[in-house]
Amino acid sequence: MDEKVRDSFADRVLVERLIAGDERALGELYDSHSGFVYALALRVIGDPQAAEDVTQEVFVMFWQMPERFDTTRGSLRAFLGTLAHRRAVDHIRREEARRRRETKSTFEPPSVPAVEDIALSSATSREVRKVVNRLPADQRQALELAYFNGYTYRQVANVLGIPEGTAKSRLRLALRRIAEAIYSETSEQWV
Repeated sequence: MDEKVRDSFADRVLVERLIAGDERALGELYDSHSGFVYALALRVIGDPQAAEDVTQEVFVMFWQMPERFDTTRGSLRAFLGTLAHRRAVDHIRREEARRRRETKSTFEPPSVPAVEDIALSSATSREVRKVVNRLPADQRQALELAYFNGYTYRQVANVLGIPEGTAKSRLRLALRRIAEAIYSETSEQWV
């Protein structure tokens, strides 16, 4: 019996044992072919850790689907080599895609607001300042403490020495007047 025929027969028997769920057959397969699979993966990837990962993936995949191997189409070594090469190339593609995503997100220029948005924001700020200056002193004082100093309504009440309900009412009235003034100003501009 020549060596090629003997190897083919041994491969067929090993695969039949794997299909039957024989874990020792997986160990034998790994012992006889892992060096070849690892070397091929390492040559393609160039990273020892990644080549180990690919080797493990190849044998896990083969263990899960040993029936995919067809002894009439080639040797078990060639089949494992094909699996190893495909997994290694997939690994390289995933890494490249990851690097491109990282590079893209790192070098993406910040978005610049449109000129119209800047102009509108500036005009709105001027209008708000005008309205705030026209508010009654008690409402303006409460609003400035809350929105420019970051106080809560309770803190506003404590600073001004007024009940919390009164502080809330002053803030609510001030905000309503500002909203009404801005709304009437902008609706007049568009009519």
